[in-house]
Amino acid sequence: MATAPRAPDADALPAGIWKDTVLYGRRLFVETPALIGPEAANPAMRYSGNNLSCQSCHLLAGAQPFALSMVGAYAAFPTYMPRENEVRTIEDRVEGCMERSMNGRAIPVDGREMKAMVAYLQFLSTGLPIGKPTEGRGTPSLPFLDRAADAAKGRVVYAATCQACHQADGQGLRRGKIGDAAGYLFPPLWGPDSFNDGAGMHRLIASASYIRANMPLGTNAAAPVLSVEDAWDVAAFVNSQPRPSRPGLDRDYPDRSRKPIDAPFPPYADAFPLEQHRLGPFKPILAAR
Repeated sequence: MATAPRAPDADALPAGIWKDTVLYGRRLFVETPALIGPEAANPAMRYSGNNLSCQSCHLLAGAQPFALSMVGAYAAFPTYMPRENEVRTIEDRVEGCMERSMNGRAIPVDGREMKAMVAYLQFLSTGLPIGKPTEGRGTPSLPFLDRAADAAKGRVVYAATCQACHQADGQGLRRGKIGDAAGYLFPPLWGPDSFNDGAGMHRLIASASYIRANMPLGTNAAAPVLSVEDAWDVAAFVNSQPRPSRPGLDRDYPDRSRKPIDAPFPPYADAFPLEQHRLGPFKPILAAR
């Protein structure tokens, strides 16, 4: 595994408006529920539809390698995105997270919050080449199983490995109480305060590879705790649980040939059934493409 670049230190920036804006962007990543969550003090600022923070998925405020790191993300945009089948900006990508992972609504593109988020993302890409893939931005590839992922086996893995933090009911552990906008110490993995079914984390390949590289919390991607099979199965269990529904998913990936093989909603360009796209095995789908 190659070495990922280290995130620069925002606290070391010289005093001034740039530092203030970058630090506010970092606060938005870390303190999302308090600043723009559904319990935020100012109702007009309630853009997020759940009490997750951006770093619920992008660990360490987007700085942890192989945990959907934001280091290098700014340097990759604008870019073609198959979900919309068009070239999208970094602002578009933030809006996608707000509407899917955060189950909320778009942030004004010319407002203080968007400017601060983009400034923070640009800062995290300081010195990195534009258009060149950055090591550590995604998650390590996970070998495919020769069988479908098994949610029943995943339930056992969840009970043994995950529920101590995310709780037996999957609803996470609050920092405080409902209504205080303090968010979660450990986020919910399903239920009304989690990501919706249009989020990338609801795809099995995406979630299983993330889980193996980063969970339980503190795991290093170079030394996973879970086996490959356990990662696939526990991801299947988590993604089989109820969560908010995003309307209009049939309009995602208008070029069906570019639709990910694990997208858990039709239509598809192939004749493989929904259940196989949801749980695998994926090798026959890949072989047919």
